[in-house]
Amino acid sequence: MLIFKQFSFDSAHYLPNVPADHKCRNTHGHTYRMIIYLEGNLIPEKEWVMDFSEVKKVVAPIIDEIDHKLLNEIPGMENPTCERIIIWLWEKIKPLLPALKKIELHETPTSGAVYEGE
Repeated sequence: MLIFKQFSFDSAHYLPNVPADHKCRNTHGHTYRMIIYLEGNLIPEKEWVMDFSEVKKVVAPIIDEIDHKLLNEIPGMENPTCERIIIWLWEKIKPLLPALKKIELHETPTSGAVYEGE
């Protein structure tokens, strides 16, 4: 079974590797929406895959590292594209939640990335 939990965070960034006249070269912000998917079997005595409150306890401190921050100042995110951010999140979450199957990250309501590890 696949379950999911949604999180959001607000962060600023700029993209230093785009042409000088590209609008994303300037510092700007987004309200990111992240959905993490976890895969597992139902725990018979609880009839669930995992306790959503436990998922939140694990992920919330990671989100706190980037919420209301300039992402370019976060180690490992010097060029914080949506793709780089989702890989950074995966590398932080996967060791703590081995059931992690994929992450969906929305930079805007119409743009984002999905990552399932390498």
